Amino acid sequence: MGNMSELMAQARHRISVDDYYKMAEAGIFGEDSRVELIDGEIVDMAPIGSKHAFVVSRLARLFTLAARDDYLVSVQNPIRLDNCSEPQPDIALLKPGNYMDSLPGASDMLLIVEVAHSSISFDRGVKLDLYARHAIPEVWLLDLMDGELLVSRKPVNGQYRTMHKPLPDETVSSLLARQVEWTLESGKSWSVPF
Repeated sequence: MGNMSELMAQARHRISVDDYYKMAEAGIFGEDSRVELIDGEIVDMAPIGSKHAFVVSRLARLFTLAARDDYLVSVQNPIRLDNCSEPQPDIALLKPGNYMDSLPGASDMLLIVEVAHSSISFDRGVKLDLYARHAIPEVWLLDLMDGELLVSRKPVNGQYRTMHKPLPDETVSSLLARQVEWTLESGKSWSVPF
């Protein structure tokens, strides 16, 4: 007989997005619950602290000012990647379209930005792998703890082929939303725009 960790791993049951919504409708999650569905598992999201909130707001402003009508800026809203995954990235740049009747999916993504404070291991591991498996063309992971920006591009067979940490004074632009440019502040590997 295995240890408790092995038994718990075997006892997991994956749920679908439909089950997830039924649970929400039944009141299983509180009004203020911050959860997302990742590979059929309900995952608690880290609380949003002031630093995280400020950085997300400033980045959303940068992307919105650059957007014109070329893309839609979605801030901390769900995206449907498959029947078992509905993450809520901090920022997603979406192809222009009407998303009133269904959530955007992987093919609608131009860029995903995750801002991580206490969740860096989860974002760098689980979420980055999830995005690569669903061929999200580009993910920027901003690590507020270590002050690093990781730019991941070119997903092939569930892995990003290029991963780059921009240097200070380097301008970063998105592959598919070229009008987005972010010049990193001298002496830092990232800085808040404006």
